[in-house]
Amino acid sequence: MKSLYLDQMAGWKMWTFTFAVAILSSVYGSSAIATDTLVPLDSHLFHSLRRISSPVVSPDQQQALFLTNYYDPDVDKEYNYLSLLDIEVGNVTQLTPVLEGSDRASNLLWLGPSTAGYLSKGALYQHNLVPYTNGTLLFNATLSINSATYRASSGILLFTASTFLDGNISSVAKQLNVEKNRTDSAMVFDNLWARHWNKWMGEQKSTLFSINTTNEFYGSWQLGKETNIMQGLPLTKDPLLRWEVEGYTASEDGEHVAFVVRNPGLDMAWSTNVDIYLTTTDGSMRPKLLTGAFKGIASGPTFSTDGSAVAWLQMETPGYESDINRIYMYNITTGNVRSVAHEWDLSPQSILWSADNKVLYALTPDRGDRRLYSVDIETGKYKPLTDYGTVSSITRAGAGKLLAVYSNVTESANIYTIDVGSSSDSSLHGSMRRLTNVNGERLDGVYLSEAEDFWFTGAMRDKVHGWMLRPVGFNATRKYPLALLIHGGPQQASMHAFGLGQWNPNMYASAGYVTVIINFHGSSSYGQSFTDSIRQQWGGYPYEDLMKGLDHVISTYSFVDASRMVALGGSYGGYMANWINGNTDRFKALVAHDGQFNVVAGYYSTDELWFIEHDLGGAPFTTAGRAEYEKHNPERLADKFKTPTLFIHGANDFRLTLEQSLAPWTLLRRKGIPSRLVYFPDEDHWVNKMGNSMRWYEEVFKWMAEWTST
Repeated sequence: MKSLYLDQMAGWKMWTFTFAVAILSSVYGSSAIATDTLVPLDSHLFHSLRRISSPVVSPDQQQALFLTNYYDPDVDKEYNYLSLLDIEVGNVTQLTPVLEGSDRASNLLWLGPSTAGYLSKGALYQHNLVPYTNGTLLFNATLSINSATYRASSGILLFTASTFLDGNISSVAKQLNVEKNRTDSAMVFDNLWARHWNKWMGEQKSTLFSINTTNEFYGSWQLGKETNIMQGLPLTKDPLLRWEVEGYTASEDGEHVAFVVRNPGLDMAWSTNVDIYLTTTDGSMRPKLLTGAFKGIASGPTFSTDGSAVAWLQMETPGYESDINRIYMYNITTGNVRSVAHEWDLSPQSILWSADNKVLYALTPDRGDRRLYSVDIETGKYKPLTDYGTVSSITRAGAGKLLAVYSNVTESANIYTIDVGSSSDSSLHGSMRRLTNVNGERLDGVYLSEAEDFWFTGAMRDKVHGWMLRPVGFNATRKYPLALLIHGGPQQASMHAFGLGQWNPNMYASAGYVTVIINFHGSSSYGQSFTDSIRQQWGGYPYEDLMKGLDHVISTYSFVDASRMVALGGSYGGYMANWINGNTDRFKALVAHDGQFNVVAGYYSTDELWFIEHDLGGAPFTTAGRAEYEKHNPERLADKFKTPTLFIHGANDFRLTLEQSLAPWTLLRRKGIPSRLVYFPDEDHWVNKMGNSMRWYEEVFKWMAEWTST
């Protein structure tokens, strides 16, 4: 399977790689570089770094609200505070005192030209933009509000809250009291959609409401009665199988709302039928299904600025959660639906209309970066507006300008303006100006390695992309151990970004490792055929890419010590760590986080059957299906396992259950091979608690050092 897209782009990347090598050679030379004065990025500093939210632009597009979140490792507490950004000048003003624990703010919104809003403790607060003052309570719905949106032009407040089968807020307290006084704790299911990710399904479901509001004077608000605007959806008899809103957006005039729901039914565990409905915010219109022509996942609805159309992202293939996202539009006046740039071979993750409604701006993974693209609505022509790095959110901020959150391998997330020009100007825009430097002082004097990109010939003779980071205190005359980081998904990709979780490559570089990342076959951002190629190839093409990529690095960089290598991965990356253990002994040690060891047993215990059925071409209870599952099953190779492995797992991971780590750990212990299990009883597929994340890094680096003498 040959990708024309990869052929076209590999040449550009090879030129970049050659140029980069020349520059790096002049910097690094053949001896120690000037990093001796830089300190490593350690776990304490890393976990205390500030994390900013997506900015929310004011009605006059002159200012923006954002949150700064942080963790204090010394007291094991999390905090945040609300700030105001002057978009033109770049000045930042802290608005609230530091908020701790459950008092922290979330879900920012503008309630007026000089009034901010945010959620805290499940209620809506207002803030008058006076520095270092607390907000005042505006709306408490007697139960926790999960999210909120406000449209000042119409006075409509939209919010979500979890209700029971009747969909009424007023009855929730009574029904919760009934639940509290039950004499048993049984949960009875007749549907495989019994649990998802990290929670068991209950009768409370996220429901979308609207309220008419009037802001009279001096912050005095009058609020009407809430309306359940999902009430026109078809009724369901099973209280555990109901419509549950997964996302929503309102038109700027506040007249319409589009919301995302998973279609409830008996096949929810093996169906990706996620739909978008359109309705009026006053609840007078029966919700209209916009995506009925498709049985794949619909997401990210967004209204044109004049409210005449709604666009969204649509996967067309049923049962495939990593299908390419196509852009579709619905004209509210005519009822016409059409696609835009349907032949585009990249998969955008979110879209936003331009101010004049002639262009859609799309955040799109592209060769290891998440770039901003413009897509002409009439012609379907698309072009990149940014290059290296990761743009994670965008919002309009005046004529020809967007406000964005951007990061790269050496810069944590900051707020930027991006000049996008006018939609009639065909030149390449995208000049960026940084407005914040959130962690600049904290990271000053800290070693952060640049990513050195490379391409090599992988499986099917396709060009495969990766990058490498040099260790702290680098000296080209020395030999260094290597850490191979294997991404999950598998239909995801590592990005040039400053991640704040367990897989930030600079954490490993600061621990003394040459750090290597490879976006193997199946990764996104290299054209859909490259992504699709992993189907029925879980243990095939990706493993071949990783081994060939590793060979390329070892032969290219003389400072790599091939006798001291560790491979680490989570989710599919954890599966690959187990697959590696059954296929090669070239690594001194492995780390498998929430990985998969037995794909047959995994099928019968996972929460989403559509994923594995698509990827492995069926189900293991058929003869042909069982053969395919066994073909890619690490457990089949148990007799060949010999590499010391650290297993990490969270008790509440319903995607890959705890047994998927207990089993290979048992195998290695029984065979007398050094192995260790790190168990988090309060975590799921990820490590979410900051204290646990610090312990995760501690255990991982201790294990790596033990086997590489680092």
